[in-house]
Amino acid sequence: MKKLALSLAIFSFSFAQESLEDLKRQLEEQRRLIRELEKKIEALEKVQKVEARQEEKKEEKPTPADRTLQLRSKYEERLKAFQISPFRQTAFLPDISLIVDTSVVGRNRKDKELKELKIPGLYHKHEHDKHGHGAPNEKRGFNLNYAELFFYSPVDPYFDLYATIPFSEHGAEVEEAYAVTRGLPGGFQLKVGKFRSSFGRLNSQHPHAWDFATQPLVYKVFFGDDGLTEKGIQLNWLAPTPFYLLFGAEVLQGENEQSFGTEGFRIGSVEVPETRKPNLYVGFVKTSFDVGNLSVLTGLSYGAGHTRIHHTHDNKEHAFAGKTKLYGFDLTARYNIDSTRYVSFQGEYIYRDSEGKYFEYDGNMLTTEETKKKQGGFYSQLVFRFDKRWRAGVQYNLINKNDVKKDGVKRDLPKNLPAYYAMLEYSPTEFSRIRLQVGQNRAFYEKNSRKTVNEVILQFNFAIGAHGAHPF
Repeated sequence: MKKLALSLAIFSFSFAQESLEDLKRQLEEQRRLIRELEKKIEALEKVQKVEARQEEKKEEKPTPADRTLQLRSKYEERLKAFQISPFRQTAFLPDISLIVDTSVVGRNRKDKELKELKIPGLYHKHEHDKHGHGAPNEKRGFNLNYAELFFYSPVDPYFDLYATIPFSEHGAEVEEAYAVTRGLPGGFQLKVGKFRSSFGRLNSQHPHAWDFATQPLVYKVFFGDDGLTEKGIQLNWLAPTPFYLLFGAEVLQGENEQSFGTEGFRIGSVEVPETRKPNLYVGFVKTSFDVGNLSVLTGLSYGAGHTRIHHTHDNKEHAFAGKTKLYGFDLTARYNIDSTRYVSFQGEYIYRDSEGKYFEYDGNMLTTEETKKKQGGFYSQLVFRFDKRWRAGVQYNLINKNDVKKDGVKRDLPKNLPAYYAMLEYSPTEFSRIRLQVGQNRAFYEKNSRKTVNEVILQFNFAIGAHGAHPF
């Protein structure tokens, strides 16, 4: 019995030893497998990190040094998207916006009386001045000044296309339709089509971007209600300087009815031929720089062309044929008080030098006089944005020069003709604006009597759709 018990004890001990060794071997095997799995996991993590970095590089493609290459790459991506899904063309749809401008006007002159007012030697309303915009705020009471459609889209890697079509109660017109190059080398840019000339500061801006509801007086007398908007070509060169310096030249058709014109005419027994076309040449230089919180933009402009003006006024035919030169200086300075508030000054002086023949025909007798005109004026304005949604401003206009000589004799014409305006503006958002403007214009005459025009304008401006930011 004792031997049996001893044998069982020895067997049990031997079995236990073998089981322990097996367990140790199994544990070591598991540890080896775990180490191999850890190595595989580390290797996979490294691969994933490399792939992630490569993906980031794909998403954050370096910008090519050549802007043309950058734009071509962007266009090719849009083209690939179109090829993959040809019925989804959202990448090629243009930006479209609609701007509506309406107003309520109170004035001390009746509408018919206002149309008859003039500035002797300088301005009177032409009977055929009916365009897409019409004359903003021209009637007492309610006015739909315009509804303006704006289109923009890249054409391809080389051109952008813009179009502005204003509608009014007088009809519609293509105010602007032009293409602009996207990446010419050497800092050059080309614009071709119909566009607002870059002469001066305000002319290139649409009325909804103005700080006041009315056009400055000097613009009205020299360019008319629509400004200097012409068919032609423009070439700009951005100089490689540490500050903004832009040179530009324009070759334009020159059909502006206030200072130029191209069509020939017959008055009495005299036949005046049309001008050569294109007729108007414009050059300008603009620069901008910052001094602390103060930003300054200034420029010089020049325009020259032939003049052909023929119309009927006071039951007589009037005409002028000659040459006209325009000189302009503009200055804009804005001081940013903080991220919301600023004070802005803007002013322009425009000088016109015309020389040619003046004709007057009353149906019986034709009068012809050698005429020289030297005329000029300016506007200056100060605008204070004192809250995120509120602005206030004042504007002073003056025609300070109105020298006209006919057959060598200087005519006694009025000058130092002023107009004053003040406005208060509230913008609930960047897409809507309500503006109250009061003003007095003391530049207009009826025959030899000055007629002061007092007016109050409550203007409403609304925008929907995709519309780019206005330049400073």
